[in-house]
Amino acid sequence: MKLPIVIVLLLLTGCKNNEKQTDIPSLENEFQFSWENHTLTIDERVDALVNEMTLDEKISQMLDVCPPIERLNMPLYNWWNEALHGVARNGRATVFPQAIGLGATFDDTLVERIATAISDEARAKYNEAIKINNRSRYAGLTFWSPNVNIFRDPRWGRGQETYGEDPYLTSKIGVSFVKGLQGNNPNYIKAAACAKHYAVHSGPEEFRHEFDAVVSKKDLFETYLPAFKALVQEANVEGVMGAYNRTLGQPCCGSPYLLQDILRNDWGFKGYIVSDCGAISDFHRFHKVTKTPEESAALALINGTNINCGNVYEVLGNALKQGLITETLLDTRLKENLRTRFKLGLFDILGTNPYDAITADVIDSDAHRKLAKEAAQKSIVLLKNKNNLLPLKKDIRTLYVVGPNAASEEVLLGNYYGLTSSTQTILDGIVAKVSAGTSINYKSGVLPYRKNVNPIDWTTGEAGQSDVCVAVMGISALLEGEEGEALASSDKGDRTTLKLPENQINFIKTIKQKSDKPLVLVLTGGSPIAIPELHDIADAILFVWYPGEEGGNAVADVLFGDVSPSGRLPITFPKSESQLPPYEDYNMTGRTYKYMTEEPLYPFGFGLSYTTFQYKKLTIDTNYSVSVEVKNTGKTASEEVIQLYISSPLAGVKDPIYDLKAFQRVKLESGETKKIHFNMNKSTFNQVNENGEPILRDGSYTVYIGGALPSQRSLDLGASASISKQINVN
Repeated sequence: MKLPIVIVLLLLTGCKNNEKQTDIPSLENEFQFSWENHTLTIDERVDALVNEMTLDEKISQMLDVCPPIERLNMPLYNWWNEALHGVARNGRATVFPQAIGLGATFDDTLVERIATAISDEARAKYNEAIKINNRSRYAGLTFWSPNVNIFRDPRWGRGQETYGEDPYLTSKIGVSFVKGLQGNNPNYIKAAACAKHYAVHSGPEEFRHEFDAVVSKKDLFETYLPAFKALVQEANVEGVMGAYNRTLGQPCCGSPYLLQDILRNDWGFKGYIVSDCGAISDFHRFHKVTKTPEESAALALINGTNINCGNVYEVLGNALKQGLITETLLDTRLKENLRTRFKLGLFDILGTNPYDAITADVIDSDAHRKLAKEAAQKSIVLLKNKNNLLPLKKDIRTLYVVGPNAASEEVLLGNYYGLTSSTQTILDGIVAKVSAGTSINYKSGVLPYRKNVNPIDWTTGEAGQSDVCVAVMGISALLEGEEGEALASSDKGDRTTLKLPENQINFIKTIKQKSDKPLVLVLTGGSPIAIPELHDIADAILFVWYPGEEGGNAVADVLFGDVSPSGRLPITFPKSESQLPPYEDYNMTGRTYKYMTEEPLYPFGFGLSYTTFQYKKLTIDTNYSVSVEVKNTGKTASEEVIQLYISSPLAGVKDPIYDLKAFQRVKLESGETKKIHFNMNKSTFNQVNENGEPILRDGSYTVYIGGALPSQRSLDLGASASISKQINVN
């Protein structure tokens, strides 16, 4: 019987995993195939492997499910895996806050720590999986994360998977995520990240298989591409996933402009390109740019797609016979994707790869749960705090908790999540925080999305009699998400209205009509919820996103003052969808904080604290280095998210009204002052012209620094005043 190659090689090495790298070349002649020799370069190994393969074997390795090739000792490999905010869809793992919540932290250093934890768990799970020969979907090391699409319209159900509406914020958070996921070993990547969905992809979900996203060159290079470029050039992301839709008339997974001209030629991308799942079949089924599967496969392969998530590439043999492709092209694309598997060390002797030593005790460990809690704490955004109602006292006399999301585990998870037995609901967190002497009660009181079937109301009166009522409302991934996942959505995951469900609005109004006692509104969700009718009647409002497994404890920490809230909105909250351009329009006019001229409900970058901050002494030197002094003028230690925006001489005309260029999270004790520095350069002030080219405007730029978007609405809602300075750039 033929032993698997790993066992053979283990016997050859005597299981001496601690041998030095210099001892290994002596085994060169003992390998069954030359490509198994890890002392060769990756390109040498890839060439050797492909030279051994038959045409049918080559084609079999171009799909997301690569069958085993036993004669070459190649095991089954499934490319599809997810790690949006933790290892997903593959059993036990730490569940961190949803990606939009990570964006709300404005903390790229924290996100790199989180991604490092995720990749540790990924390697540990992979190491355990191969012991039991589990090579199924979601058990591999090629993660199709992060999602760096721009959340251009708050109706998009998958916006929760992104880091928000701003290209700079998305770039910074995305780069950190990729670096943490892939690791820093010079010889191996710990896990392979993948930037998706390339490009100009953000709904509608219902039409994503047939839609053509028509954009100007200005919007393309100013808004939709910067994060992808940053992940390629700053983080060396290993993979890029093409989107379902067309962009400028060409299907994204077969676009020479996107995949060759921009991605590979201009940006220098060297990794693999994968189609979104089923996207290549969309070419002939829905986009109608090809007539047959063979033509679709050829179009994708010629223009750079290495892996077909789906089954269209099964006809590559026919495409070859029809003269649509050449075997040389097939070899080139195959080699491009095999390099990733070699970089991951998937064909090396067990123990050669340093990540083989990561063990299962890291999975959902105490350290990772602590990190998940920190992330949730920093993501929570305080939107209102009338008369400084918050923080609540832990020895409050009576407290009543209501709402369909208080005891819900669903609202902790978002989508693309892992599983854990240690979830802490918001009700769990509150109950654990208050004094044993506090009379605390809970009733859901209202159904999540429709009127109560039973008309008897035993809740609103009781809730109004307590010293404080905490109402935990909002939405969940049942109402927003991907086209087939949001089971309560009538729009295939998207939201036609941004309002809180009407029954929840009426429930809150009824509580306030029956009582003048304080009411704290805690909202869960992955996208903006328009609550103009509740903003005035609630005494305090927290937006907590989908906060992960430790979300309940984190919410309680903020409610009761163990942590001062410091999250910031990574997306504008409109007052209603009537303030938005048509959903299908990808033009940026009127969208996001950059181009929206109407007053929003809550601005991008906004978030209150339990203290106050003062900005002063803004200076900009001749090298465009910026410094500013920030003082905590309140009585509570807190972290502040310091944001730097610029406005060009043509702001609001041809350029954004405001443009985020830097941010920094800093902790300040009560009364403490710190001097903060931002190192900019001349290119920081570049704008994008109608041809998609960077350009400096003639005239005076304005630099703003503060804790929120420097708008009047931010001030009206209680944000600290920003400070500004004009500068000529030439």
